[in-house]
Amino acid sequence: MKGQYEIMVLDDEQIVCENLEKFFRKKDFIVEAFTESQKALDRLNEKKFDVVITDLKMAGPDGIDVLVYLKSQDIDTQVIIITGYADMESRLAAEYKKAFSYLLKPFKMEELERLVVKAAKKSR
Repeated sequence: MKGQYEIMVLDDEQIVCENLEKFFRKKDFIVEAFTESQKALDRLNEKKFDVVITDLKMAGPDGIDVLVYLKSQDIDTQVIIITGYADMESRLAAEYKKAFSYLLKPFKMEELERLVVKAAKKSR
């Protein structure tokens, strides 16, 4: 079943995108990764994903902007925000705007995988 889940990874650090993409492809997910948030938003206009994993802090639109965009489109895509710069304000904003989860870096890949599977099931 996992192989049918389509996820987007969005992080301005290339190495994070590569690591997450490699991990989830090995687990049989369909993955598209982006280091530029505007390119990711453009892709979200063209295609629906089950889950978007997005970094919180990025140049241009940030993770909250991506979350707000998806919710404004009334799309069932679930958003998991990852960040190395957690603060109460951003965590509350993510919860208020209905992010599926908010995960602090560094995290265990297995923990993220469990969240992605739960989020993808909710998306469907």
